[in-house]
Amino acid sequence: MAETGAGEGPQAPLTERGARTRERLLTAAREVFEERGFLDTRVAHIARHAKVAYGSFYTYFPSKEAVFLEVADRLFEDMTRHSFAPAAGPEPADRVRRANRSYYEAYRRNAKMMAIIEQVATFNVEFQEMRRKHRAESVGRSARAIERWQRAGLVDKDLDPEMTARALAAMVDHSLYLWLVQGDDPSDTERLLDTLDALNLRALGLRPTP
Repeated sequence: MAETGAGEGPQAPLTERGARTRERLLTAAREVFEERGFLDTRVAHIARHAKVAYGSFYTYFPSKEAVFLEVADRLFEDMTRHSFAPAAGPEPADRVRRANRSYYEAYRRNAKMMAIIEQVATFNVEFQEMRRKHRAESVGRSARAIERWQRAGLVDKDLDPEMTARALAAMVDHSLYLWLVQGDDPSDTERLLDTLDALNLRALGLRPTP
């Protein structure tokens, strides 16, 4: 059951002090979610961890679900910043390698929350929609890069750019989930990343950088 309070209407503009308190609540919420999981976290836990009064929480967020959604939204901004883009820069093979390592570093920073996110994704529709939005934005950027490489004659034109971007993203994402959240074999990260690079490049028909 959602924990809700009196502050469910539109929020007034925050003072500088209010903005700092809101940030403190967001930081505390993430730490409590990582420690307790989503289902066992209560607003009282977050308020106590942030050292604010229980009722003050509702000045800034209408519910536990609302603060979780914002924490997750920020996490996804960090996680999905990677892609095969930009339009100009290193060779495509270098971009793939850089994107995979950038995503690995973001996943490693956020591994504890990613475990909670997998839990919430099974039952919260609003969260599922937000997750789809971020994934679509990331896939879209990668698909546009693949289209540019197809026009340049570097990638097979028979490949569907969007479906290719989705499939490659799913492979990398699930591999890192198993590696960093489930702890499959954290002892040889570089070998995993090199293998993911090679599979991406072979799927796209790109030659590794000499």
